[in-house]
Amino acid sequence: MSRLMEKILSRENMTQAYKKVKANKGAGGVDGISLEEIDVYLKENWASIKERILERKYEPQPVLRVEIPKPQGGVRKLGIPTVVDRIIEQAIVQVITPKVEPYFSEYSYGFRPGRRAQQAIIKLLEYLNDGYTYIVDIDLEKFFDTVPHDKLMTLVGRIIKDPDTESLISKYLKAGVMVRGNYEPTTLGTPQGGNLSPILSNIMLNELDKELEARGLHYVRYADDCVISVGSSAAANRVMHTVTKWIERKLGLKVNMMKTKVTKPTKLKYLGFGLVKMGGKWEARPHQDSVKNLERKLKKLTKRSWSISMDERIRRLNWVIRGWINYFRIGMMKRNLMRIDGRLRTRMRVIIWKQWKTSKKRFWGLRKLGVPEWMAKQSVGFENHYQAVAKTVGLRKISKEILAKRGLLSCVDYYLS
Repeated sequence: MSRLMEKILSRENMTQAYKKVKANKGAGGVDGISLEEIDVYLKENWASIKERILERKYEPQPVLRVEIPKPQGGVRKLGIPTVVDRIIEQAIVQVITPKVEPYFSEYSYGFRPGRRAQQAIIKLLEYLNDGYTYIVDIDLEKFFDTVPHDKLMTLVGRIIKDPDTESLISKYLKAGVMVRGNYEPTTLGTPQGGNLSPILSNIMLNELDKELEARGLHYVRYADDCVISVGSSAAANRVMHTVTKWIERKLGLKVNMMKTKVTKPTKLKYLGFGLVKMGGKWEARPHQDSVKNLERKLKKLTKRSWSISMDERIRRLNWVIRGWINYFRIGMMKRNLMRIDGRLRTRMRVIIWKQWKTSKKRFWGLRKLGVPEWMAKQSVGFENHYQAVAKTVGLRKISKEILAKRGLLSCVDYYLS
C-alpha cells in the first residue's frame, strides 16, 4: 500500500470524510442505502471494501442521474454517487487537496479552500478600473460531461504520482451512470454531484490558467466560468480566437462559439453579478436575473395557500434572505432590497389576514394594533379580497416593526448591518 493510499484509508481521514458527507446530507444512490442506514452498512462491510481498494479490485457503483431545472430553462444533469462512494471520494479529496493546491493559479477561485466567488468579482473590478474594459467571455460547452479521461488522468498523474490513487480515481470516472434504470458507460466527463469532480476540473483547467498567465492576460476563473479582461476591441477579438483554438487543440474540450463572445462589462453576467460604472468607477451589483430569482423564491415562500406555521415560514424566509444577501453583499443592492422588502411585507400582511379568518378576529386584531374603529371596519369590509385589503391603511399597521418582532428580517437592515 502506497503512503498516499494509506493516508486516504486511515481511520482519522475516513472518519473526517464520513462526518463531512453526513453533514452535507443528500439522497442515497443506486444501491438504495440512505445516510440513516450507512452506519450499519459500514460496520458490516467496511473491512472488505478497504481490502478490495488495496487490491485494486474495488469497483465504484454507477452514479444515479438526476436532472435539475435551470432558472432560465433547460436542465442541469447531476450524478448522485452512493453514500459509500461519496465517503471514499471525500477521503481522496481531503488528502490530495494539499498536494495539488500549490500547482493552482492565484486567479482560480472555484472549489478551493479559502477562496470564493466574491474574490473573483473583486479581481475583475480591479482589471476594469485599470482600463481593461473589453471582456472575453469563454463558454465551455458541457464541460463536466466532456472532459477527456486520458488527458485528465495524465495531468492527475503528473501531480499525484501515486498509481494506487490514480487507479481508484480512474475507476470513479468510468463507473458509469444509471438513467431511468438503464446503465450507460461514461467514456468522457466527471459527473457533477460527485465529490471528486470539482478538484478534477481544477486540475484540468489549471492548464488553461498557465497558458493565460504565460500570455500575460488578465483573467479570472471560477470552475469552468472564465473571463478575460483586455484593453481594446481588436485585442479582445484576437484573444478570443486564439484562446478558443488552444482550448480545443490542447485540452480536447469543446468551446461553445454561440455563447463565447467579446462583450461590454455592462452586458456581462458573471457568477450572478452584473457590473456598472458609477462616478467613474466600476462596481458590482446583483444581476437582474439574480434579483428575479430571489423574488421568485420569496413569492413561493409567501403563498397564502401554503399551509405552514408562521414560525416555520419566517424561518425559511430568513434563511433565503441571509444566504442571498451574504453572497451578494459586495455589490450595490439597497434600492432593489427596499422594493423587495415592501412587496414581502405586503404578502406577509395578507397571510396574517387570511390566518385571522373571521371578521370578528380581523376587527379585533386591527384594533389591538391601534387602528381606529372606522378604519378597522373599512378593512374588514373587504373580507377575502386580498389584493384590495392589502392596500388599506388599516392592514398597513402590521408594520415593519411588528413583523420584526415576529422574527422577520428586513432585507435592507440585514444588508446594512
